[in-house]
Amino acid sequence: VQLQASGGGLVQPGGSLRLTCAASGFTFDDYAIGWFRQAPGKEREGVSCIGSSGEKTYYRDSVKGRFTISRDNPKNTANLQMNRVKTEDTAVYYCAAVAVSCSTVVETTTSESGSRSEKYRGYWGHGTQVTVSS
Repeated sequence: VQLQASGGGLVQPGGSLRLTCAASGFTFDDYAIGWFRQAPGKEREGVSCIGSSGEKTYYRDSVKGRFTISRDNPKNTANLQMNRVKTEDTAVYYCAAVAVSCSTVVETTTSESGSRSEKYRGYWGHGTQVTVSS
C-alpha cells in the first residue's frame, strides 16, 4: 500500500496551492480519502474528506470555503485545492485512505504516525510540507 502526497511548497498568504495524493496497492474506491495536517507540536488533524464515490465532501470549519477536495477513481488520485491560504495553514499535509465516516475525519485529531491507522481504519501516506509565509 502506498499513498504519496505531493505539491507542497512555500506560498504567500492569500495564495493558492494544489496538493495531490497518488495511491497504489489497494482498491482505491473502497475507501474514503482524508487530508490531514500536522503543525509542529500539535496533533494531526483532519481538514477534509471525500467519500469513496466522490459524491460527498467534508471540511473542518477552519478551511471551509477555502479548500476543495476532489478525487479521480480511475486514476487512483485525490487532490486538495487550497485557496486564500493563511499562515496558520502551515503544516505537513498527509493523505490517508480511511474506512470511518468522513465526519469523524474532520472532527478529530490523532497522535498516530506510521503507515497504518487504527483510529481511521486505513493507511497513512507520506506527507508534503506546506509553508505559508511572506
